[in-house]
Amino acid sequence: MENLRIVIVTGLSGSGKSTALKALEDIGFFCVDNLPIMLLPKLLDLQTGASSEVSKIALVMDLREKHFLENHIAVLSKLKKKKYDIEILFLDTSDEFLMRRFSETRRVHPLSEGRTIPESIKLEREKLMELKEMAGNVIDTSNYSVHQLKEHVQSLYLAPGKTRKLLINLTSFGYRFGLPPDADIVMDVRFLPNPYFVSDLRSHDGNEENVKKYVMRWDDTKQFLTNLFNMMGFLTPLYEKEGKSYLNIAIGCTGGRHRSVVILNQLAEYFSDRNYTINLSHRDINKK
Repeated sequence: MENLRIVIVTGLSGSGKSTALKALEDIGFFCVDNLPIMLLPKLLDLQTGASSEVSKIALVMDLREKHFLENHIAVLSKLKKKKYDIEILFLDTSDEFLMRRFSETRRVHPLSEGRTIPESIKLEREKLMELKEMAGNVIDTSNYSVHQLKEHVQSLYLAPGKTRKLLINLTSFGYRFGLPPDADIVMDVRFLPNPYFVSDLRSHDGNEENVKKYVMRWDDTKQFLTNLFNMMGFLTPLYEKEGKSYLNIAIGCTGGRHRSVVILNQLAEYFSDRNYTINLSHRDINKK
């Protein structure tokens, strides 16, 4: 129980709880939205079992679940007595922001039955006041963009000394077989000398040392990699700051067997050396 971190995300309707939950999911939390409060003890008991690999749980719990307010104090108190470490993140925001949000999205407020939107917001504030006072972290999201809110939430719940890194998906491909449809960045390396036209290399691929040596021997290759690494060093921190969770990079040559494989492997080493998690795929390496 002492190794299980539990964050309950709650607050006003329309304050950004879904964004906060996604931010926590991106830094490794197991996330559940709108769990009935009475099921929380059962969920935690399951996650503390001997075979569970979950160490961090985040849950959005709010007025959408009709028994939340009447039961949350009793349930949370019982769990704390059982030594569960429960943290509450409360999201607040201004009435003006909420009025604009409900007007623009035409969402129905969970307390709107027989009430105007201002009346619903006022009542919700009153009902959640006690829970807000229990919260360890309160964020007023009135002036936050989606990306700013994600960054703030992650800064609160990342382990000390850790920063969130992009997941880098790397794909080599052959242009004759089409571009990868999900690529964010595509680099064409068909300008490099082609091992396909060297008889001793044609039947080999870019994972083999003789092909790698051939591709890497040229000054154009070395200069290209220097510029590519500089560009990645510039871009990746900006993507992380923007709140991007993953980046798909594709390197292409004619057949996807020689040049693109060598260059992608070099790029994989670059990101690995900087402690990024990477997924590497040579999509067309075995195609003829």
